[in-house]
Amino acid sequence: MADKAILASAAAVLLLVPAAPAHAKHSTVDSSCSADASLLGFSDALDKTTFAGTPVAGLSALALTGRDRGLALVDNIGTTPARVYSLNLRKPAVTGVTLLTRADGTPYTGGDFDGEGLIAEPGGRTILASSEREPSIRRFRLTDGREVGSLPVPPRFQVAPAGEAATNQTFEALAATPDHRVIYAGMEGPLAADGAGTHRILRYEGRAGGDYRVTAEYAYRTDPAIGLVELVALGGDQLLAVERGFTAGVGNSVRVFGVSATGAADVSGVASLSTVTDPRAWLGKQLLADIADCPPSGATAEQPQPNPLLDNIEAAALGAALPDGRRVLHLLSDDNGSTTQVTRHYRLAVSIRPEVTLRSRAILPATAYQRGPVSGTQLPTAPVNGITAPFPGQPVPGFSAVIPLHGDRLLAMPDNGFGAKNNSADFLLRAYDITPDYRRHQVKVNGFVGFRDPDRRVPFPIVNENTPDRLLTGADLDIESLARDSRGNLWIGDEFGPYLIKVDRSGKVLQAPIPLPDGGRSPQSPDLAPGEAATVPASRGFEALAVSRDGRTLYPILEGARIDDPDQKRRIVYEFDVRKNRYTGRTWSFAVADPSLVIGDAAVLDGRRLLLIERDNSMGPQSQVKRLVVTDLDHVGADGFVARRTAADLMRIADRNGVSTPARSGEYGVGELFSFPLQSVESVLPLGGSRVLVANDNNFPGNDGRIPGRADDTELIVIDVPGLRTPE
Repeated sequence: MADKAILASAAAVLLLVPAAPAHAKHSTVDSSCSADASLLGFSDALDKTTFAGTPVAGLSALALTGRDRGLALVDNIGTTPARVYSLNLRKPAVTGVTLLTRADGTPYTGGDFDGEGLIAEPGGRTILASSEREPSIRRFRLTDGREVGSLPVPPRFQVAPAGEAATNQTFEALAATPDHRVIYAGMEGPLAADGAGTHRILRYEGRAGGDYRVTAEYAYRTDPAIGLVELVALGGDQLLAVERGFTAGVGNSVRVFGVSATGAADVSGVASLSTVTDPRAWLGKQLLADIADCPPSGATAEQPQPNPLLDNIEAAALGAALPDGRRVLHLLSDDNGSTTQVTRHYRLAVSIRPEVTLRSRAILPATAYQRGPVSGTQLPTAPVNGITAPFPGQPVPGFSAVIPLHGDRLLAMPDNGFGAKNNSADFLLRAYDITPDYRRHQVKVNGFVGFRDPDRRVPFPIVNENTPDRLLTGADLDIESLARDSRGNLWIGDEFGPYLIKVDRSGKVLQAPIPLPDGGRSPQSPDLAPGEAATVPASRGFEALAVSRDGRTLYPILEGARIDDPDQKRRIVYEFDVRKNRYTGRTWSFAVADPSLVIGDAAVLDGRRLLLIERDNSMGPQSQVKRLVVTDLDHVGADGFVARRTAADLMRIADRNGVSTPARSGEYGVGELFSFPLQSVESVLPLGGSRVLVANDNNFPGNDGRIPGRADDTELIVIDVPGLRTPE
């Protein structure tokens, strides 16, 4: 009778604790879901329970009120009262319930309130709760559950016909920054004009317990056939996003992403997000964990699931810090009051890494010609990006490799010049001694090492065959990667063979080029017999060459997949013993995210952990993938591939100190959000601590990814990558 009276009067808080049901399951494992997330445990103790006469079901939002305490908002479960449960998350168990009412005390129910997003405001007296129905964001007192205010909602976000939103596709996500100055309200689905997979996130600014106003709209793109169900605001324009989907007969998809709104464009004036093609106009995101990849850990499912651990996860809250610096991420699934779904509480340990930032930038102009013979005589004479061949000397067509020299000086190596054997015979192969001047944003060229073969170690004919110095040219070799061994000799990775080429510090070839150990050859290989089929595609040889810290082991890496490899995502890492002057026979497989992506360069971080460049072949606004990836050759997964973790998205680098400004006329990718949208990002060099140098090959004069119609310069940037050297 007491429960009925409470429900009838919609009184607020009850502190009755029901016993856990007999079917509750609990797991306390610590198992990896990804490089940045581990499952700490899960519990079904809340599933199909009741509290104060109400079913504990439909938990769609979670807000923490203490280390192990929280509030969970119920969505539209029939005509039951709209309500918020108080939770003990350690058990977990319900410890109280607040029934939500209008200002006049009349109750909200599942028929007129679809609770999906929740914020616990400071002081513990009020909450903000979003309802998908209209949609709305209302403020309620926790003491009696009464509505005491609301936030404005732009008209176009109302459900049709009043606005452009679809039923049950509105404010599923609601989050406040730690200081509660900013609130984000995320749409589960698109507005009518925007198109599938495109979502808007409203940014509100104000103060806790007071008024907020909409200050911006952001564009967010979900993975295919999946919706945005929750946001967690970390502060500093950084968030976590939970995406969830469901396919009948297959089950749920649930993924957690790190999201960056740094330098985000306000799209409130954009009629349709389908017209937004610039990748910088969308919020950046990076996968933190796919719950399907977590170990099942004894979980069972009531319906088909890709992983029995999965269910209809809709709620997330970031909890306490763990001793190792990771944070606890709480997730809750919404069972929709259904017998085929489960109310499940998950605890994950996640690494929340600060955003990558731009520290410095130096530029070598595209037309900084160096001494030497006229070049480009075999190129077409029509202007390209404002530059006409031939060239008065030797251009520096960007850098395909950069290694330390002395102090601030670097040894930076271009490739074979103009991209092909038949047009690069007058381009001399060199590595330049340079000093970046980051204060003036300039690069000083101190001199160069010219590669030559006076002792006739190269066994095939070269352009300068009968000259004393036998200077090597871009028609002889396509040099792409560079490393220094323990004796100071240089090793060059070539793409024409592919070959490994050993030269001394003056650039003199010391021995015959070393081919792939398995007989792999490219179409340009001098070793390719008549009628023999190439097994390495053109321009997919040794673009990357890492060297161990002791200088005794090389790790050359093929830029692309072998022609004869059935898995075109595979990139092969070889091992070469410098002292024995031979390959060891060991190889590793690294998987790129898509077969079209290539490996631009690699360097050893420590031990056998490598830092690689993974990139697409686009430039400017068409660039999608330019990233740094950390992998560990000592950690090979069950699938046979080495583990990988994205360390930096080079299209999304924070530049809060204005290193890249002021912008040049027409310059793309500079400002608070800095991008490196250059086609051939081909040099990476780890510096001290978390600092990394990245440089580009500008494919002179063909690339114009930075300023349309103007040949790209060679850019050297230093970025700070938090957690770079943290062991996986």
